[in-house]
Amino acid sequence: MTELAKILIVDDNPKYLADALPMYGYEVAVATDGIQALKILSKDADNIHLVLLDVMMPNMNGWDTLKTIRTTEKTKTLPVIMITAVSEEQKIVSGLKIGADDYIVKPFVLPNLLARIEAVLRRSNWNKKEAKSVDISFSSDEPVETLTQREKEILSLVAKGASNHDIAEKLILREVTVKTHLNSVFRKLKVSNRTQAVLLGMQLKLIEE
Repeated sequence: MTELAKILIVDDNPKYLADALPMYGYEVAVATDGIQALKILSKDADNIHLVLLDVMMPNMNGWDTLKTIRTTEKTKTLPVIMITAVSEEQKIVSGLKIGADDYIVKPFVLPNLLARIEAVLRRSNWNKKEAKSVDISFSSDEPVETLTQREKEILSLVAKGASNHDIAEKLILREVTVKTHLNSVFRKLKVSNRTQAVLLGMQLKLIEE
């Protein structure tokens, strides 16, 4: 077993989680659809400790991917957390019946997902004592500038995985305006990317859960 728990992210838009999870001490592998995920698992199942599986994907959706994982000898007990924008209770129940260990509905706040990952790993054979303790801090000695209410609102949406386009539509703004606000957030928080901004925003309690 590797020193860090390794998570396979199966999502056609994986960048946010792929950037964030290593900062919390996890190794990651990435697949952008179910077919690619199954290929990775066929070669490296012994080194994957949990799968984060999006439902809506091209080529092979999450439900069909989960069914294959559960009917394959090498992966039938592999922990799987479904990530879905479908909030209908019946579909979630169906996913749990197929064999999902847990689910989280998008948009989600990162701490909620991290808590579910830790809980599922605790229930599996993974020994969390073997994982490294990773100290995440982007704070400098200088106080950060105060964010405007709009900047806080945009940062909260970024924490839920929203793209600039999603944020622009939700807040009825132009995408270039969203980008300008984000650049201001980066400058004020003294960070260089969205993931660092979200993590520091959580530390400073700028993001509402």
